[in-house]
Amino acid sequence: CIATQNPIGSAGTHLLPDSQLDRFMVKLSIGYPSLREQVEIVKQRETVNPIDNVKEVVTTAEIIKMQQQVAECNIADEIIEYAALLCEKTRKIADVEQGVSPRAVLALVQMSKANAFMSGRDYVVPQDVEDVFVHVCSHRLVLTPKAKIKNTTPEELLEALLKDTQV
Repeated sequence: CIATQNPIGSAGTHLLPDSQLDRFMVKLSIGYPSLREQVEIVKQRETVNPIDNVKEVVTTAEIIKMQQQVAECNIADEIIEYAALLCEKTRKIADVEQGVSPRAVLALVQMSKANAFMSGRDYVVPQDVEDVFVHVCSHRLVLTPKAKIKNTTPEELLEALLKDTQV
């Protein structure tokens, strides 16, 4: 499931409760397209709808096979402990009212395995955990009012936590 969020013009909508946000595996921000990309978007839609030209690039069977391969990626107990430690430390950050849940540890390990798979490996290294940590955890943190006033972002806090945690 992929969901989009538009932070502006959300009158009549409500923020998801933390318990529901926790069920989304990752949060990614793609930002705005470049000027050239915006021009291309307009040009592609001048005479046709690009959605009409969408082609299948992977079958359902191939997706299921990749999911099985990700599940079979090896991960050492020490790397699981590293992932759990990072998540546990989010609960002790001064600017965090609520750190990530045990569900985040599960998601972090699963995404680390997927990152290893996408890197062509059948085993997880600490860098895999670090590569996905912020994306897996940023939407799960609840910041203190003081942190919000300081315009602190979850991403900043998580990046600092990564730097301060020895592998």
